[in-house]
Amino acid sequence: MKRALGPALKILALRMPALAIPVLAIPTLLFSGTMRAADAPVVVTSIKPIHSLVSAIMQGVGEPELIVDGAASPHTYNLKPSNARALQDAKVIFWVGPGLEAFLEKPLQALGRDASIAALDDAPGLVKLPFREGGAFEPHDDAPEHESASGQHESASAAPEHEHDHAEADHDHGAFDTHLWLDPMNAKAMAAMITTTLVAADPANALTYQGNAKALDDKLDALDTEIKGMVAPVKDKPFIVFHDAYQYFEHRYGIRVAGSITVSPETIPGAERVSEIHRKVGELGATCVFAEPQFEPRLVNVIIEGTRAKSGVLDPEAATLKAGPDLYFNLMRGIANSMKDCLSSA
Repeated sequence: MKRALGPALKILALRMPALAIPVLAIPTLLFSGTMRAADAPVVVTSIKPIHSLVSAIMQGVGEPELIVDGAASPHTYNLKPSNARALQDAKVIFWVGPGLEAFLEKPLQALGRDASIAALDDAPGLVKLPFREGGAFEPHDDAPEHESASGQHESASAAPEHEHDHAEADHDHGAFDTHLWLDPMNAKAMAAMITTTLVAADPANALTYQGNAKALDDKLDALDTEIKGMVAPVKDKPFIVFHDAYQYFEHRYGIRVAGSITVSPETIPGAERVSEIHRKVGELGATCVFAEPQFEPRLVNVIIEGTRAKSGVLDPEAATLKAGPDLYFNLMRGIANSMKDCLSSA
């Protein structure tokens, strides 16, 4: 004998088809989302500051991959098998160029023509400053670099020159300093090239890339104004850095880097160099000596021993920062804050 359905069960039975529709639709929606993510081009970037700029421009489309992650430095990096696989799968690859990421030069040459490879040291509008071959620079009076009516730098030839010793003249990074990103105006020039490259490789998302690039451009202008105000009270106080990575920051904001412990972090300075820099700290009245997180901090302690100079840390390659679209801004503010804090207390 069949039992009749109760009123509550009848109501539930009548509602079941309507409830089943969204349940059945869930796999379809998930599959559709997966397809949209798969449509994003595979983009690989070399170092954190470049990854940050590319991430900002790709927001809403996808996330670029990063090769030199964590606290690693491009100066001493060795390519991993996972990095090689990422390069093989990439549709677009962004790097600064062989002067900075020498470990990438041969692997990129070995790739086929399927990937678009953008060396950002070729970006139109970049200011490129020549290497200073000696680490212990002589005292100098640097006037802040002037801007044109368009807000861009004047040419590098107009920038003040630095006299220097030649204790470490052997530098194999090329004709110009490759720490180009340490000037927000250079970051703007690189962002423009990144946008052009992404639009060419992925025209379906062109409007998103271009809209993000415009927002990034405006944020970089605001950052530039902010940093000018931060370092203005201490820009005339001389200091020593671990390696000569800060020319672009120095020229943009008129600060006084008196010298570096080493020209290149691949070269550990000998006792004679350390003694020379120790003497320069006293002679030049350097108020701070800055280490870097990836490299030996004890050298800084040896150099400031017996002097009135203080120690600090600068992180030009963002070794201690989390990768992402905000990293570039945190990097630049971090450098400005470290300089302001150490120099104002000296």
